[in-house]
Amino acid sequence: QVQLVESGGGSVQAGGSLRLSCTASGRTFSNYAVGWFRQAPGKKREFVAAITWSGGSTYYADSVKGRFTVARDNFWKTAYLDMNSLRPEDTANYYCARDPTYRRHSLANPAQDQWDDWGQGTQVTVSS
Repeated sequence: QVQLVESGGGSVQAGGSLRLSCTASGRTFSNYAVGWFRQAPGKKREFVAAITWSGGSTYYADSVKGRFTVARDNFWKTAYLDMNSLRPEDTANYYCARDPTYRRHSLANPAQDQWDDWGQGTQVTVSS
């Protein structure tokens, strides 16, 4: 099993930037894809970004494409979500999760995939 912990959230003005981190404890997550999701009050959880086990492929929701960047450092067992040009609509609790399939080379539809080992989330608040 893999335990994930998110960090890096906070309050920022519109147009600002934040870096979120997803750190694995115990077992390494280097052989699995990692996804980022968010949920705002009163809304359903939505897919944000994902990265394959090797970092060779990345995926983004249309709402964040061009503004957010997902990366990973398997040595430090950490995945990152760099968020730029933040908007009030980005305000949400952000979560990371692990793809349970060993060394998937690509993700057909990360928004609809099964994800495991959800972290507790980190809050991001963007003010106008």
